Amino acid sequence: MKSLLTTLSLCLALCLSGPTLAGGINPTDFDDPVLEQRYRAMLHELRCTVCQNQSLADSDAGLARDLRRELRDQLRAGATDEQIIDYMVARYGQFVLYRPPLSAATFLLWTGPFILLLIGLAALYLTARKSRQRDEQPIADAAARERARRLLNEGKDA
Repeated sequence: MKSLLTTLSLCLALCLSGPTLAGGINPTDFDDPVLEQRYRAMLHELRCTVCQNQSLADSDAGLARDLRRELRDQLRAGATDEQIIDYMVARYGQFVLYRPPLSAATFLLWTGPFILLLIGLAALYLTARKSRQRDEQPIADAAARERARRLLNEGKDA
C-alpha cells in the first residue's frame, strides 16, 4: 500500500512539473537587455498566423515558435525593427501585423467600425423621429371624434 501511494505521488509530481520543465513560451538568451526589450516588444506587434487572435508572445503553435526563433536570429544579426517587419509581411502578408498600416487594402478594416457606428446612429435617429411623428399625429379626424363622443354619450343616457 505504501509503495502504491509513493508511486501515485511520484506520478502526480511529474505531471504537475511538466509545464515547469518545458520552460516558457519565449525563452531568450540575449546578453543585451535593449535587444531583449526589442524582442519582447516585437513579439506583441506580430500575430501568429495559425492562431489568428494571439500574438507571437501568447501562442504556443509550432509556427509561432519558428517565428520567434526567426525574430531572435534576425535581431542578433543586427536587423532593424522595420527590416524584420518588412520580412514578416513579405513572407506572411499584412495579416501578421496586429496594427496593419492604413492602405487601400486595409481601408475597410480601419474605417468599418466607424461606418457601422454611423449607420447604427442614423437608423436609431430615423426610428426615433418616425416614432415621434406617429405619436404627434391625431388618432382620428374631427368627425370621427365627434361620432365617438356621441356614441359614448348615448351609452350614458341609456
